Amino acid sequence: MRDVAIVSFAQSHHRRAVEDLNEVEMLMPVTREALDNIGIGIGDIGFTCSGSTDYLAGNAFSFVSTLDGIGPWPPISESHVEMDGAWALYEAWVKLQTGAVDTAFVYSYSKSSSGDLAMVMSRQLDPYAVGPLWLDSVGCAALAASAALDAGVVTREAMAEVAARSRRDALANNEYAQLRFDRTAAAVLAEPDHVGLLHRSDCPPISDGAAAIVLAAGDRARELCDNPVWIRGIDHRIDPMALGYRDLTDVPSARLAASRAGVVPAEIDAWELHAPFSHDELLLRRAMGVPDDAVVNRSGGALAANPMLTAGLIRIGEASWQISSGESERMVAHATQGPALQQNLVAVLEGDR
Repeated sequence: MRDVAIVSFAQSHHRRAVEDLNEVEMLMPVTREALDNIGIGIGDIGFTCSGSTDYLAGNAFSFVSTLDGIGPWPPISESHVEMDGAWALYEAWVKLQTGAVDTAFVYSYSKSSSGDLAMVMSRQLDPYAVGPLWLDSVGCAALAASAALDAGVVTREAMAEVAARSRRDALANNEYAQLRFDRTAAAVLAEPDHVGLLHRSDCPPISDGAAAIVLAAGDRARELCDNPVWIRGIDHRIDPMALGYRDLTDVPSARLAASRAGVVPAEIDAWELHAPFSHDELLLRRAMGVPDDAVVNRSGGALAANPMLTAGLIRIGEASWQISSGESERMVAHATQGPALQQNLVAVLEGDR
Protein backbone atom coordinates (compact mmCIF):
# COMPACT_ATOMS: atom_id res chain seq x y z
CA MET A 1 0.00 0.00 0.00
CA ARG A 2 1.27 3.45 -0.92
CA ASP A 3 1.24 6.19 1.69
CA VAL A 4 -1.23 8.86 0.54
CA ALA A 5 -1.70 12.24 2.20
CA ILE A 6 -3.95 15.26 2.05
CA VAL A 7 -1.67 18.18 1.17
CA SER A 8 -4.25 20.93 0.62
CA PHE A 9 -7.90 21.67 1.41
CA ALA A 10 -10.11 24.63 0.56
CA GLN A 11 -13.81 25.34 0.90
CA SER A 12 -16.26 28.14 0.21
CA HIS A 13 -18.14 30.21 2.77
CA HIS A 14 -21.41 28.27 2.79
CA ARG A 15 -24.63 30.21 2.28
CA ARG A 16 -28.34 29.54 2.16
CA ALA A 17 -28.45 30.56 -1.47
CA VAL A 18 -25.65 31.67 -3.79
CA GLU A 19 -27.73 33.60 -6.31
CA ASP A 20 -24.98 35.72 -7.86
CA LEU A 21 -22.83 32.80 -9.06
CA ASN A 22 -23.38 29.65 -11.10
CA GLU A 23 -21.73 26.34 -10.16
CA VAL A 24 -18.56 27.04 -12.14
CA GLU A 25 -18.15 30.53 -10.69
CA MET A 26 -18.77 29.21 -7.18
CA LEU A 27 -16.22 26.45 -7.66
CA MET A 28 -13.36 28.35 -9.31
CA PRO A 29 -12.07 30.29 -6.26
CA VAL A 30 -12.06 27.09 -4.20
CA THR A 31 -10.12 25.05 -6.73
CA ARG A 32 -7.70 27.92 -7.26
CA GLU A 33 -7.07 28.23 -3.52
CA ALA A 34 -6.49 24.49 -3.10
CA LEU A 35 -3.82 24.54 -5.82
CA ASP A 36 -2.27 27.88 -4.82
CA ASN A 37 -1.86 26.66 -1.23
CA ILE A 38 0.88 24.30 -2.44
CA GLY A 39 2.13 26.30 -5.41
CA ILE A 40 1.06 24.03 -8.27
CA GLY A 41 -1.28 24.20 -11.26
CA ILE A 42 -3.78 21.74 -12.67
CA GLY A 43 -1.07 20.62 -15.11
CA ASP A 44 0.84 19.17 -12.15
CA ILE A 45 -2.11 16.94 -11.19
CA GLY A 46 -2.13 13.34 -12.38
CA PHE A 47 -5.81 12.56 -11.83
CA THR A 48 -8.95 14.60 -11.13
CA CYS A 49 -12.20 13.27 -9.64
CA SER A 50 -15.38 15.15 -8.76
CA GLY A 51 -18.53 14.43 -6.79
CA SER A 52 -21.94 15.98 -7.45
CA THR A 53 -25.43 15.07 -8.60
CA ASP A 54 -27.37 15.92 -11.74
CA TYR A 55 -30.56 15.87 -9.67
CA LEU A 56 -29.65 19.20 -8.06
CA ALA A 57 -28.50 20.79 -11.31
CA GLY A 58 -31.59 19.63 -13.18
CA ASN A 59 -29.80 18.42 -16.29
CA ALA A 60 -27.79 15.40 -17.38
CA PHE A 61 -23.98 15.39 -17.24
CA SER A 62 -23.99 18.73 -15.45
CA PHE A 63 -20.57 17.96 -13.97
CA VAL A 64 -18.99 18.38 -17.42
CA SER A 65 -19.57 22.13 -17.33
CA THR A 66 -17.77 22.48 -13.99
CA LEU A 67 -14.57 21.15 -15.54
CA ASP A 68 -14.25 24.72 -16.79
CA GLY A 69 -13.67 25.62 -13.16
CA ILE A 70 -10.43 23.65 -12.99
CA GLY A 71 -9.16 24.06 -16.54
CA PRO A 72 -9.42 20.91 -18.67
CA TRP A 73 -6.87 22.04 -21.25
CA PRO A 74 -4.39 20.58 -21.93
CA PRO A 75 -6.51 17.39 -21.62
CA ILE A 76 -6.63 15.91 -18.12
CA SER A 77 -7.30 12.43 -16.72
CA GLU A 78 -10.72 12.86 -15.10
CA SER A 79 -13.54 10.90 -13.48
CA HIS A 80 -16.80 11.68 -11.70
CA VAL A 81 -18.95 10.00 -9.06
CA GLU A 82 -22.65 10.69 -8.60
CA MET A 83 -21.96 10.74 -4.87
CA ASP A 84 -20.62 12.93 -2.11
CA GLY A 85 -17.10 14.14 -2.83
CA ALA A 86 -15.81 11.81 -0.11
CA TRP A 87 -16.39 8.94 -2.53
CA ALA A 88 -14.53 10.89 -5.23
CA LEU A 89 -11.64 11.09 -2.78
CA TYR A 90 -11.86 7.31 -2.31
CA GLU A 91 -11.62 6.78 -6.09
CA ALA A 92 -8.64 9.14 -6.24
CA TRP A 93 -7.00 7.25 -3.36
CA VAL A 94 -7.45 3.97 -5.27
CA LYS A 95 -5.94 5.57 -8.39
CA LEU A 96 -2.92 6.64 -6.37
CA GLN A 97 -2.58 3.10 -5.01
CA THR A 98 -2.08 1.80 -8.55
CA GLY A 99 1.09 3.87 -8.90
CA ALA A 100 -0.15 5.37 -12.17
CA VAL A 101 -0.09 8.90 -10.70
CA ASP A 102 1.47 10.65 -7.72
CA THR A 103 -1.06 13.48 -7.30
CA ALA A 104 -4.85 13.76 -7.44
CA PHE A 105 -7.32 16.62 -7.28
CA VAL A 106 -10.76 16.06 -5.72
CA TYR A 107 -13.63 18.51 -5.66
CA SER A 108 -17.37 18.62 -5.04
CA TYR A 109 -20.06 21.26 -5.03
CA SER A 110 -23.80 21.81 -4.87
CA LYS A 111 -26.42 24.50 -5.18
CA SER A 112 -29.12 22.92 -3.07
CA SER A 113 -31.11 26.15 -3.17
CA SER A 114 -31.85 26.00 -6.90
CA GLY A 115 -35.00 23.88 -6.68
CA ASP A 116 -37.35 22.14 -4.30
CA LEU A 117 -34.82 20.12 -2.29
CA ALA A 118 -37.44 17.94 -0.60
CA MET A 119 -38.89 16.92 -3.96
CA VAL A 120 -35.46 16.31 -5.47
CA MET A 121 -34.22 14.12 -2.63
CA SER A 122 -37.38 12.00 -2.66
CA ARG A 123 -36.29 10.69 -6.08
CA GLN A 124 -33.40 8.72 -4.54
CA LEU A 125 -35.82 6.20 -3.05
CA ASP A 126 -37.27 2.99 -4.49
CA PRO A 127 -39.41 4.25 -7.40
CA TYR A 128 -42.12 1.59 -7.01
CA ALA A 129 -42.96 1.26 -3.31
CA VAL A 130 -41.59 4.39 -1.61
CA GLY A 131 -41.06 6.99 -4.34
CA PRO A 132 -44.79 7.57 -4.92
CA LEU A 133 -45.08 8.60 -1.26
CA TRP A 134 -42.75 11.58 -1.95
CA LEU A 135 -40.84 10.85 1.25
CA ASP A 136 -37.84 13.17 1.38
CA SER A 137 -34.61 12.98 3.38
CA VAL A 138 -36.15 14.82 6.34
CA GLY A 139 -39.07 12.41 6.40
CA CYS A 140 -36.69 9.44 6.32
CA ALA A 141 -34.69 10.96 9.15
CA ALA A 142 -37.87 11.53 11.16
CA LEU A 143 -38.75 7.84 10.82
CA ALA A 144 -35.29 6.83 12.04
CA ALA A 145 -35.41 9.33 14.93
CA SER A 146 -38.81 8.02 16.03
CA ALA A 147 -37.57 4.43 15.91
CA ALA A 148 -34.45 5.31 17.90
CA LEU A 149 -36.47 7.22 20.51
CA ASP A 150 -38.95 4.35 20.86
CA ALA A 151 -36.08 1.88 21.29
CA GLY A 152 -34.43 4.05 23.93
CA VAL A 153 -31.29 4.38 21.82
CA VAL A 154 -31.43 8.20 21.86
CA THR A 155 -33.28 10.83 23.87
CA ARG A 156 -34.71 14.17 22.79
CA GLU A 157 -32.49 15.87 25.37
CA ALA A 158 -29.37 14.32 23.85
CA MET A 159 -30.52 15.29 20.36
CA ALA A 160 -31.10 18.88 21.48
CA GLU A 161 -27.63 19.04 23.02
CA VAL A 162 -26.06 17.87 19.74
CA ALA A 163 -28.03 20.50 17.80
CA ALA A 164 -27.06 23.32 20.17
CA ARG A 165 -23.41 22.26 20.56
CA SER A 166 -22.89 22.00 16.81
CA ARG A 167 -23.84 25.62 16.14
CA ARG A 168 -21.85 26.82 19.17
CA ASP A 169 -18.75 24.98 17.95
CA ALA A 170 -19.21 26.47 14.49
CA LEU A 171 -19.35 29.93 16.06
CA ALA A 172 -16.12 29.28 17.93
CA ASN A 173 -14.16 27.39 15.30
CA ASN A 174 -15.54 27.66 11.78
CA GLU A 175 -15.78 30.89 9.82
CA TYR A 176 -17.06 28.97 6.76
CA ALA A 177 -20.17 27.62 8.46
CA GLN A 178 -23.65 28.86 7.60
CA LEU A 179 -25.23 28.55 11.07
CA ARG A 180 -22.99 30.02 13.78
CA PHE A 181 -24.68 31.04 17.03
CA ASP A 182 -24.88 30.31 20.73
CA ARG A 183 -28.14 28.60 21.64
CA THR A 184 -29.03 26.30 24.50
CA ALA A 185 -30.40 22.78 24.33
CA ALA A 186 -33.40 23.98 26.33
CA ALA A 187 -34.22 26.46 23.56
CA VAL A 188 -34.09 23.66 21.01
CA LEU A 189 -36.45 21.52 23.10
CA ALA A 190 -38.88 24.41 23.33
CA GLU A 191 -39.28 24.57 19.54
CA PRO A 192 -42.45 23.13 18.00
CA ASP A 193 -42.14 19.82 16.16
CA HIS A 194 -41.09 20.33 12.55
CA VAL A 195 -41.34 16.92 10.84
CA GLY A 196 -42.42 14.04 13.02
CA LEU A 197 -40.58 14.40 16.32
CA LEU A 198 -37.76 16.45 14.80
CA HIS A 199 -37.43 20.11 15.72
CA ARG A 200 -36.18 22.43 13.00
CA SER A 201 -32.87 22.73 14.88
CA ASP A 202 -32.47 18.94 14.68
CA CYS A 203 -32.29 19.31 10.89
CA PRO A 204 -29.48 20.64 8.67
CA PRO A 205 -29.70 23.91 6.78
CA ILE A 206 -30.05 24.03 3.01
CA SER A 207 -26.61 25.15 1.88
CA ASP A 208 -24.78 26.12 -1.30
CA GLY A 209 -21.06 25.47 -1.30
CA ALA A 210 -17.97 23.80 -2.71
CA ALA A 211 -14.79 22.13 -1.48
CA ALA A 212 -11.55 20.76 -2.94
CA ILE A 213 -8.73 18.53 -1.71
CA VAL A 214 -5.33 17.70 -3.20
CA LEU A 215 -3.87 14.25 -2.52
CA ALA A 216 -0.28 13.18 -3.03
CA ALA A 217 1.62 9.96 -2.52
CA GLY A 218 4.85 9.28 -0.64
CA ASP A 219 7.74 11.66 -1.13
CA ARG A 220 5.67 13.83 -3.46
CA ALA A 221 3.41 14.69 -0.51
CA ARG A 222 6.39 15.92 1.53
CA GLU A 223 7.67 17.93 -1.42
CA LEU A 224 4.36 19.77 -1.71
CA CYS A 225 3.56 20.26 1.97
CA ASP A 226 5.46 20.73 5.22
CA ASN A 227 2.82 18.90 7.25
CA PRO A 228 0.94 16.36 5.12
CA VAL A 229 -1.99 14.55 6.72
CA TRP A 230 -1.78 10.84 5.96
CA ILE A 231 -4.74 8.61 5.21
CA ARG A 232 -3.89 5.59 7.38
CA GLY A 233 -7.08 3.70 6.60
CA ILE A 234 -10.20 4.17 4.50
CA ASP A 235 -13.25 2.05 3.73
CA HIS A 236 -16.90 2.44 2.76
CA ARG A 237 -19.89 0.12 3.15
CA ILE A 238 -23.58 0.18 2.28
CA ASP A 239 -26.82 -0.96 3.94
CA PRO A 240 -29.98 -1.93 2.01
CA MET A 241 -31.76 0.96 0.31
CA ALA A 242 -35.23 -0.22 1.35
CA LEU A 243 -36.04 1.30 4.75
CA GLY A 244 -38.02 -1.78 5.75
CA TYR A 245 -35.03 -4.08 5.23
CA ARG A 246 -32.88 -2.56 7.95
CA ASP A 247 -32.94 -1.56 11.59
CA LEU A 248 -33.10 2.23 11.54
CA THR A 249 -31.80 2.35 15.13
CA ASP A 250 -28.42 0.94 14.08
CA VAL A 251 -25.79 1.70 11.42
CA PRO A 252 -23.97 -1.58 10.68
CA SER A 253 -22.33 -0.22 7.52
CA ALA A 254 -20.62 2.51 9.57
CA ARG A 255 -19.49 -0.05 12.14
CA LEU A 256 -18.00 -2.30 9.46
CA ALA A 257 -16.38 0.57 7.56
CA ALA A 258 -14.79 1.83 10.78
CA SER A 259 -13.47 -1.62 11.59
CA ARG A 260 -12.01 -2.17 8.13
CA ALA A 261 -10.48 1.31 8.11
CA GLY A 262 -8.61 0.40 11.29
CA VAL A 263 -10.43 2.63 13.76
CA VAL A 264 -9.38 2.03 17.37
CA PRO A 265 -11.52 4.50 19.35
CA ALA A 266 -9.05 4.80 22.23
CA GLU A 267 -6.37 6.00 19.79
CA ILE A 268 -8.49 8.75 18.19
CA ASP A 269 -8.11 12.37 19.36
CA ALA A 270 -11.22 13.77 17.66
CA TRP A 271 -13.96 12.87 15.20
CA GLU A 272 -15.55 14.65 12.25
CA LEU A 273 -18.84 12.83 11.67
CA HIS A 274 -21.12 13.64 8.76
CA ALA A 275 -24.33 13.75 10.79
CA PRO A 276 -26.93 15.91 9.02
CA PHE A 277 -29.54 15.31 11.74
CA SER A 278 -28.96 15.49 15.48
CA HIS A 279 -29.89 11.86 16.11
CA ASP A 280 -27.50 10.79 13.32
CA GLU A 281 -24.53 11.76 15.47
CA LEU A 282 -25.84 9.69 18.37
CA LEU A 283 -26.42 6.64 16.15
CA LEU A 284 -22.98 6.96 14.56
CA ARG A 285 -21.26 7.35 17.90
CA ARG A 286 -22.95 4.19 19.12
CA ALA A 287 -22.14 2.23 15.96
CA MET A 288 -18.46 3.21 15.86
CA GLY A 289 -17.78 3.09 19.59
CA VAL A 290 -17.04 6.79 20.01
CA PRO A 291 -16.27 7.48 23.71
CA ASP A 292 -18.77 9.64 25.58
CA ASP A 293 -16.14 12.31 26.28
CA ALA A 294 -14.76 12.42 22.74
CA VAL A 295 -14.36 15.64 20.77
CA VAL A 296 -16.90 15.36 17.95
CA ASN A 297 -17.46 17.84 15.12
CA ARG A 298 -15.28 20.64 16.35
CA SER A 299 -16.18 22.37 13.06
CA GLY A 300 -19.92 22.26 13.78
CA GLY A 301 -20.50 19.49 11.25
CA ALA A 302 -23.36 19.24 8.79
CA LEU A 303 -25.77 20.83 11.25
CA ALA A 304 -23.84 24.06 10.74
CA ALA A 305 -23.49 23.80 6.93
CA ASN A 306 -24.78 21.02 4.70
CA PRO A 307 -24.00 21.52 1.01
CA MET A 308 -25.38 18.32 -0.50
CA LEU A 309 -22.80 15.93 -1.96
CA THR A 310 -20.05 18.08 -0.42
CA ALA A 311 -20.49 17.95 3.36
CA GLY A 312 -18.83 14.53 3.59
CA LEU A 313 -15.71 15.69 1.73
CA ILE A 314 -15.65 18.72 4.02
CA ARG A 315 -15.51 16.44 7.06
CA ILE A 316 -12.29 14.95 5.67
CA GLY A 317 -10.92 18.37 4.87
CA GLU A 318 -11.84 19.80 8.27
CA ALA A 319 -10.11 16.88 9.99
CA SER A 320 -6.99 17.49 7.91
CA TRP A 321 -7.00 21.16 8.94
CA GLN A 322 -7.31 20.25 12.61
CA ILE A 323 -4.40 17.84 12.37
CA SER A 324 -2.14 20.12 10.35
CA SER A 325 -2.81 22.98 12.79
CA GLY A 326 -1.78 20.81 15.74
CA GLU A 327 -5.23 20.60 17.38
CA SER A 328 -5.23 16.81 16.96
CA GLU A 329 -2.80 14.08 15.97
CA ARG A 330 -5.07 11.25 14.84
CA MET A 331 -8.69 11.70 13.75
CA VAL A 332 -11.59 9.88 12.15
CA ALA A 333 -13.41 11.55 9.28
CA HIS A 334 -16.76 10.15 8.18
CA ALA A 335 -19.15 10.71 5.29
CA THR A 336 -22.66 9.43 4.63
CA GLN A 337 -24.92 9.18 1.61
CA GLY A 338 -28.47 8.01 1.02
CA PRO A 339 -31.57 7.96 3.24
CA ALA A 340 -31.16 7.47 6.99
CA LEU A 341 -27.38 6.85 6.98
CA GLN A 342 -27.60 4.17 4.30
CA GLN A 343 -24.01 4.42 2.99
CA ASN A 344 -20.99 5.27 5.11
CA LEU A 345 -17.33 6.03 4.47
CA VAL A 346 -14.72 6.17 7.24
CA ALA A 347 -11.14 7.41 7.03
CA VAL A 348 -8.40 7.46 9.68
CA LEU A 349 -6.15 10.51 9.34
CA GLU A 350 -2.83 11.12 11.04
CA GLY A 351 -0.22 13.86 11.12
CA ASP A 352 3.31 13.52 9.78
CA ARG A 353 4.99 12.00 12.81
